[in-house]
Amino acid sequence: MTLTPSSEADTLEALTPMSSEEAADIEATADLDLAIPEEVPSADDSSSRVSARDGDGVGFTLDEFAALLSKYDYNFKPGDVVNGTVFALESKGAMIDIGAKTAAFMPLQEVSINRVEHLSDVLEPGEVREFFILSEENEDGQLTLSVRRIEYQRAWERVRQLQKEDATIYSEVFATNRGGALVRVEGLRGFIPGSHISTRKAKEELVADFLPLKFLEVDEERNRLVLSHRRALVERKMNRLEVGEVVLGTVRGIKPYGAFIDIGGVSGLLHISEISHEHIETPHTVLNVNDQMKVMIIDLDAERGRISLSTKALEPEPGDMLSDPQKVFDKAEEMAARYKQMLLEQAEDNEPMGVSLE
Repeated sequence: MTLTPSSEADTLEALTPMSSEEAADIEATADLDLAIPEEVPSADDSSSRVSARDGDGVGFTLDEFAALLSKYDYNFKPGDVVNGTVFALESKGAMIDIGAKTAAFMPLQEVSINRVEHLSDVLEPGEVREFFILSEENEDGQLTLSVRRIEYQRAWERVRQLQKEDATIYSEVFATNRGGALVRVEGLRGFIPGSHISTRKAKEELVADFLPLKFLEVDEERNRLVLSHRRALVERKMNRLEVGEVVLGTVRGIKPYGAFIDIGGVSGLLHISEISHEHIETPHTVLNVNDQMKVMIIDLDAERGRISLSTKALEPEPGDMLSDPQKVFDKAEEMAARYKQMLLEQAEDNEPMGVSLE
Protein backbone atom coordinates (compact mmCIF):
# COMPACT_ATOMS: atom_id res chain seq x y z
CA MET A 1 0.00 0.00 0.00
CA THR A 2 1.27 3.33 -1.02
CA LEU A 3 0.89 6.13 1.50
CA THR A 4 0.51 9.75 0.59
CA PRO A 5 2.29 12.31 2.82
CA SER A 6 -0.87 13.31 4.55
CA SER A 7 -2.11 9.83 5.05
CA GLU A 8 1.36 8.84 6.25
CA ALA A 9 1.24 11.50 8.95
CA ASP A 10 -2.22 10.43 9.94
CA THR A 11 -1.07 6.89 10.11
CA LEU A 12 1.91 7.73 12.27
CA GLU A 13 -0.31 9.82 14.55
CA ALA A 14 -2.69 6.98 14.77
CA LEU A 15 0.05 4.50 15.56
CA THR A 16 1.60 6.74 18.26
CA PRO A 17 -0.10 6.35 21.63
CA MET A 18 -1.51 9.69 23.10
CA SER A 19 -1.01 10.60 26.72
CA SER A 20 -3.93 11.53 28.90
CA GLU A 21 -2.58 15.16 29.37
CA GLU A 22 -2.38 15.72 25.60
CA ALA A 23 -5.86 14.46 25.16
CA ALA A 24 -7.12 16.86 27.80
CA ASP A 25 -5.42 19.84 26.09
CA ILE A 26 -6.94 19.00 22.74
CA GLU A 27 -10.36 18.69 24.27
CA ALA A 28 -10.03 22.09 26.09
CA THR A 29 -9.10 24.01 22.96
CA ALA A 30 -11.46 22.37 20.64
CA ASP A 31 -14.10 25.07 21.04
CA LEU A 32 -11.73 28.12 20.70
CA ASP A 33 -11.71 30.30 17.54
CA LEU A 34 -8.02 30.69 16.74
CA ALA A 35 -8.49 32.49 13.45
CA ILE A 36 -6.70 35.93 13.07
CA PRO A 37 -9.28 38.81 13.12
CA GLU A 38 -9.49 40.78 9.92
CA GLU A 39 -9.33 44.19 11.77
CA VAL A 40 -5.86 43.61 13.27
CA PRO A 41 -3.42 45.86 11.33
CA SER A 42 -0.19 44.53 10.03
CA ALA A 43 3.23 45.97 10.86
CA ASP A 44 3.16 47.85 7.55
CA ASP A 45 -0.12 49.55 8.29
CA SER A 46 0.46 53.34 8.99
CA SER A 47 -2.51 53.38 11.33
CA SER A 48 -0.56 51.18 13.72
CA ARG A 49 2.20 53.82 14.26
CA VAL A 50 2.09 56.13 17.33
CA SER A 51 1.27 59.75 16.47
CA ALA A 52 3.14 62.67 18.06
CA ARG A 53 -0.23 63.99 19.01
CA ASP A 54 -0.76 60.96 21.22
CA GLY A 55 1.64 62.68 23.73
CA ASP A 56 -0.95 65.34 24.47
CA GLY A 57 -2.41 63.23 27.16
CA VAL A 58 0.73 63.00 29.30
CA GLY A 59 0.06 66.29 31.22
CA PHE A 60 2.07 68.93 29.23
CA THR A 61 3.08 69.50 25.65
CA LEU A 62 6.56 69.31 24.19
CA ASP A 63 6.59 73.13 23.97
CA GLU A 64 5.74 73.39 27.64
CA PHE A 65 8.50 70.94 28.47
CA ALA A 66 10.99 73.03 26.47
CA ALA A 67 9.85 76.18 28.27
CA LEU A 68 10.33 74.43 31.60
CA LEU A 69 13.87 73.50 30.67
CA SER A 70 14.63 77.05 29.53
CA LYS A 71 14.04 78.26 33.10
CA TYR A 72 17.16 76.38 34.08
CA ASP A 73 19.20 77.53 31.09
CA TYR A 74 21.08 80.29 32.96
CA ASN A 75 22.68 82.98 30.86
CA PHE A 76 24.43 85.36 33.26
CA LYS A 77 26.47 88.21 31.80
CA PRO A 78 28.53 91.11 33.19
CA GLY A 79 26.39 94.11 34.08
CA ASP A 80 23.36 92.09 35.15
CA VAL A 81 21.84 92.62 38.58
CA VAL A 82 20.59 89.37 40.11
CA ASN A 83 19.16 88.17 43.39
CA GLY A 84 21.36 85.91 45.45
CA THR A 85 21.68 84.30 48.87
CA VAL A 86 24.75 84.57 51.05
CA PHE A 87 25.69 81.08 52.23
CA ALA A 88 29.33 81.33 53.30
CA LEU A 89 31.66 84.06 54.59
CA GLU A 90 35.37 83.53 53.97
CA SER A 91 38.48 85.51 54.79
CA LYS A 92 38.78 87.00 51.30
CA GLY A 93 35.14 87.29 50.36
CA ALA A 94 31.70 85.71 50.36
CA MET A 95 30.19 82.77 48.49
CA ILE A 96 26.84 83.62 46.93
CA ASP A 97 24.16 81.33 45.51
CA ILE A 98 22.53 82.98 42.49
CA GLY A 99 21.19 79.76 40.98
CA ALA A 100 24.16 79.14 38.68
CA LYS A 101 25.86 75.76 38.32
CA THR A 102 28.73 76.96 40.51
CA ALA A 103 28.55 79.26 43.53
CA ALA A 104 29.56 82.85 42.72
CA PHE A 105 32.25 84.75 44.64
CA MET A 106 32.25 88.33 45.94
CA PRO A 107 35.69 89.68 46.93
CA LEU A 108 36.02 91.63 50.17
CA GLN A 109 36.70 94.91 48.33
CA GLU A 110 33.42 94.56 46.44
CA VAL A 111 31.24 94.08 49.51
CA SER A 112 30.48 97.76 50.12
CA ILE A 113 31.15 101.27 48.85
CA ASN A 114 32.52 101.98 52.32
CA ARG A 115 35.63 100.40 53.77
CA VAL A 116 34.83 97.09 55.49
CA GLU A 117 37.10 95.36 57.97
CA HIS A 118 34.97 92.27 58.59
CA LEU A 119 32.41 90.69 56.27
CA SER A 120 30.15 89.92 59.19
CA ASP A 121 29.71 93.68 59.71
CA VAL A 122 27.70 93.98 56.48
CA LEU A 123 26.67 90.42 55.50
CA GLU A 124 25.22 87.38 57.23
CA PRO A 125 24.59 83.83 55.97
CA GLY A 126 21.10 83.36 54.58
CA GLU A 127 20.75 87.04 53.66
CA VAL A 128 19.05 87.62 50.29
CA ARG A 129 19.90 90.74 48.31
CA GLU A 130 20.86 92.08 44.89
CA PHE A 131 24.29 91.54 43.36
CA PHE A 132 26.03 93.03 40.34
CA ILE A 133 27.82 90.61 38.00
CA LEU A 134 31.33 91.94 37.46
CA SER A 135 32.84 89.37 35.13
CA GLU A 136 32.10 86.29 33.09
CA GLU A 137 32.70 82.78 34.39
CA ASN A 138 36.33 81.84 35.01
CA GLU A 139 37.85 78.48 34.05
CA ASP A 140 36.06 76.91 37.03
CA GLY A 141 32.69 78.27 35.91
CA GLN A 142 32.55 80.80 38.75
CA LEU A 143 31.15 84.34 38.44
CA THR A 144 32.48 87.38 40.32
CA LEU A 145 29.90 89.59 42.04
CA SER A 146 29.77 93.05 43.62
CA VAL A 147 27.53 95.01 45.96
CA ARG A 148 29.83 98.04 45.86
CA ARG A 149 29.00 98.66 42.20
CA ILE A 150 25.26 98.79 42.94
CA GLU A 151 25.79 101.16 45.86
CA TYR A 152 28.12 103.28 43.71
CA GLN A 153 25.53 103.71 40.95
CA ARG A 154 22.76 104.52 43.40
CA ALA A 155 24.99 106.98 45.27
CA TRP A 156 25.60 109.02 42.10
CA GLU A 157 21.87 108.98 41.33
CA ARG A 158 21.16 110.31 44.83
CA VAL A 159 23.87 112.98 44.60
CA ARG A 160 22.57 114.19 41.22
CA GLN A 161 19.11 114.49 42.73
CA LEU A 162 20.44 116.47 45.70
CA GLN A 163 22.27 118.82 43.36
CA LYS A 164 19.09 119.27 41.29
CA GLU A 165 17.23 120.20 44.49
CA ASP A 166 20.09 122.57 45.45
CA ALA A 167 20.09 120.85 48.82
CA THR A 168 22.37 121.69 51.72
CA ILE A 169 23.98 118.57 53.18
CA TYR A 170 26.12 117.94 56.25
CA SER A 171 29.23 115.80 55.99
CA GLU A 172 32.20 114.93 58.20
CA VAL A 173 35.70 115.95 57.17
CA PHE A 174 37.87 112.81 57.28
CA ALA A 175 41.09 114.27 55.87
CA THR A 176 42.71 117.47 54.61
CA ASN A 177 45.43 118.16 52.07
CA ARG A 178 47.19 121.13 50.58
CA GLY A 179 44.27 121.88 48.28
CA GLY A 180 41.37 121.55 50.69
CA ALA A 181 39.34 119.02 52.68
CA LEU A 182 37.91 115.57 51.96
CA VAL A 183 34.44 114.37 52.93
CA ARG A 184 32.11 111.49 52.06
CA VAL A 185 28.67 112.04 50.56
CA GLU A 186 26.44 108.95 50.17
CA GLY A 187 29.66 106.93 50.38
CA LEU A 188 31.35 108.88 47.57
CA ARG A 189 34.52 110.87 48.17
CA GLY A 190 33.97 114.61 47.86
CA PHE A 191 36.42 117.49 47.79
CA ILE A 192 36.08 120.99 49.27
CA PRO A 193 38.57 123.44 47.71
CA GLY A 194 40.40 125.64 50.20
CA SER A 195 38.82 128.72 48.62
CA HIS A 196 35.39 127.31 49.52
CA ILE A 197 36.14 126.62 53.18
CA SER A 198 34.84 129.46 55.32
CA THR A 199 36.01 129.08 58.90
CA ARG A 200 38.43 130.67 61.32
CA LYS A 201 39.87 127.25 62.16
CA ALA A 202 43.10 126.03 60.65
CA LYS A 203 42.36 123.60 57.86
CA GLU A 204 44.02 120.72 59.72
CA GLU A 205 41.68 121.25 62.68
CA LEU A 206 38.60 120.53 60.57
CA VAL A 207 39.03 116.75 60.68
CA ALA A 208 35.99 115.13 62.36
CA ASP A 209 33.97 118.37 62.01
CA PHE A 210 30.58 118.22 60.30
CA LEU A 211 30.21 121.03 57.77
CA PRO A 212 27.17 122.32 55.89
CA LEU A 213 27.89 121.96 52.17
CA LYS A 214 26.47 122.89 48.78
CA PHE A 215 27.25 121.14 45.49
CA LEU A 216 29.58 122.82 43.02
CA GLU A 217 30.26 119.96 40.58
CA VAL A 218 28.78 116.48 40.17
CA ASP A 219 30.46 114.52 37.36
CA GLU A 220 30.20 110.74 37.53
CA GLU A 221 32.16 110.15 34.31
CA ARG A 222 35.18 112.02 35.68
CA ASN A 223 34.50 110.83 39.24
CA ARG A 224 34.46 114.45 40.44
CA LEU A 225 32.35 115.56 43.38
CA VAL A 226 33.20 119.13 44.44
CA LEU A 227 31.44 120.94 47.29
CA SER A 228 31.41 124.35 48.93
CA HIS A 229 31.27 125.18 52.60
CA ARG A 230 31.24 128.89 51.85
CA ARG A 231 28.19 128.66 49.63
CA ALA A 232 26.23 126.83 52.32
CA LEU A 233 27.10 129.46 54.93
CA VAL A 234 26.37 132.32 52.57
CA GLU A 235 22.98 130.88 51.69
CA ARG A 236 22.11 130.45 55.34
CA LYS A 237 23.27 133.97 56.09
CA MET A 238 21.48 135.34 53.04
CA ASN A 239 18.20 134.08 54.39
CA ARG A 240 18.62 136.65 57.18
CA LEU A 241 20.18 139.44 55.12
CA GLU A 242 18.78 141.94 52.66
CA VAL A 243 20.13 144.44 50.20
CA GLY A 244 20.59 147.87 51.84
CA GLU A 245 21.27 146.40 55.29
CA VAL A 246 24.23 147.72 57.30
CA VAL A 247 26.33 145.05 59.01
CA LEU A 248 29.47 145.07 61.15
CA GLY A 249 32.42 143.21 59.65
CA THR A 250 36.11 142.47 60.06
CA VAL A 251 38.71 142.71 57.31
CA ARG A 252 40.10 139.20 56.79
CA GLY A 253 42.10 139.65 53.62
CA ILE A 254 43.15 142.37 51.20
CA LYS A 255 43.72 141.86 47.49
CA PRO A 256 44.58 144.36 44.72
CA TYR A 257 40.94 144.26 43.59
CA GLY A 258 39.33 144.66 47.04
CA ALA A 259 38.96 143.39 50.59
CA PHE A 260 37.23 140.33 52.02
CA ILE A 261 35.07 141.23 55.01
CA ASP A 262 33.85 138.65 57.53
CA ILE A 263 30.24 139.46 58.39
CA GLY A 264 29.16 136.94 61.01
CA GLY A 265 30.88 133.83 59.70
CA VAL A 266 30.55 134.47 55.97
CA SER A 267 32.78 136.48 53.70
CA GLY A 268 31.66 139.39 51.53
CA LEU A 269 33.70 141.29 48.96
CA LEU A 270 34.24 145.02 49.27
CA HIS A 271 35.45 145.75 45.76
CA ILE A 272 37.96 148.56 45.31
CA SER A 273 35.38 150.48 43.27
CA GLU A 274 32.95 150.32 46.21
CA ILE A 275 35.28 151.70 48.90
CA SER A 276 34.90 155.40 48.05
CA HIS A 277 33.66 157.83 45.43
CA GLU A 278 37.23 159.03 45.19
CA HIS A 279 39.73 157.06 43.12
CA ILE A 280 41.86 154.59 45.12
CA GLU A 281 45.10 153.06 43.85
CA THR A 282 45.02 150.09 46.21
CA PRO A 283 42.80 148.98 49.14
CA HIS A 284 45.90 148.86 51.37
CA THR A 285 45.92 152.66 51.52
CA VAL A 286 42.54 152.65 53.27
CA LEU A 287 42.14 149.28 55.00
CA ASN A 288 44.15 146.93 57.19
CA VAL A 289 43.64 143.28 58.09
CA ASN A 290 41.57 142.88 61.31
CA ASP A 291 40.03 146.36 60.95
CA GLN A 292 36.44 146.44 62.16
CA MET A 293 34.10 148.49 60.04
CA LYS A 294 30.51 148.99 58.95
CA VAL A 295 29.58 147.99 55.43
CA MET A 296 26.33 147.93 53.49
CA ILE A 297 25.08 144.96 51.47
CA ILE A 298 24.49 145.93 47.85
CA ASP A 299 24.03 142.49 46.28
CA LEU A 300 23.24 138.92 47.34
CA ASP A 301 24.06 136.17 44.81
CA ALA A 302 22.89 132.90 46.34
CA GLU A 303 23.66 130.84 43.24
CA ARG A 304 27.35 131.74 43.31
CA GLY A 305 27.49 132.24 47.06
CA ARG A 306 28.66 135.83 46.86
CA ILE A 307 27.87 138.86 48.97
CA SER A 308 28.83 142.25 47.58
CA LEU A 309 29.52 145.09 50.03
CA SER A 310 30.00 148.85 49.87
CA THR A 311 31.23 151.75 51.98
CA LYS A 312 31.01 154.18 49.08
CA ALA A 313 27.21 154.17 49.39
CA LEU A 314 27.59 155.13 53.06
CA GLU A 315 29.74 158.24 52.47
CA PRO A 316 27.92 161.46 53.50
CA GLU A 317 30.32 163.30 51.20
CA PRO A 318 32.42 161.81 48.39
CA GLY A 319 35.88 160.87 49.71
CA ASP A 320 34.88 160.60 53.40
CA MET A 321 36.26 157.02 53.56
CA LEU A 322 39.68 158.49 52.78
CA SER A 323 39.55 161.57 55.03
CA ASP A 324 37.19 160.57 57.89
CA PRO A 325 36.17 156.86 58.00
CA GLN A 326 34.64 157.25 61.50
CA LYS A 327 32.19 159.82 60.12
CA VAL A 328 31.10 157.25 57.53
CA PHE A 329 30.51 154.61 60.20
CA ASP A 330 28.63 157.03 62.45
CA LYS A 331 26.26 158.02 59.62
CA ALA A 332 26.01 154.50 58.17
CA GLU A 333 22.40 153.67 59.16
CA GLU A 334 21.17 157.12 58.05
CA MET A 335 22.87 156.76 54.66
CA ALA A 336 21.58 153.21 54.31
CA ALA A 337 18.01 154.41 54.85
CA ARG A 338 18.49 156.91 52.04
CA TYR A 339 19.91 154.16 49.84
CA LYS A 340 16.89 151.93 50.47
CA GLN A 341 14.55 154.78 49.64
CA MET A 342 16.42 155.38 46.42
CA LEU A 343 16.10 151.68 45.47
CA LEU A 344 12.37 151.79 46.23
CA GLU A 345 11.87 154.83 44.02
CA GLN A 346 13.85 153.26 41.21
CA ALA A 347 11.74 150.11 41.43
CA GLU A 348 8.53 152.16 41.24
CA ASP A 349 9.82 154.12 38.24
CA ASN A 350 10.66 150.89 36.44
CA GLU A 351 7.23 149.32 36.96
CA PRO A 352 5.25 149.03 33.71
CA MET A 353 2.29 151.38 33.32
CA GLY A 354 -1.06 149.76 33.94
CA VAL A 355 -3.43 149.57 30.95
CA SER A 356 -6.95 150.85 31.63
CA LEU A 357 -9.77 149.00 30.01
CA GLU A 358 -12.36 151.66 30.72
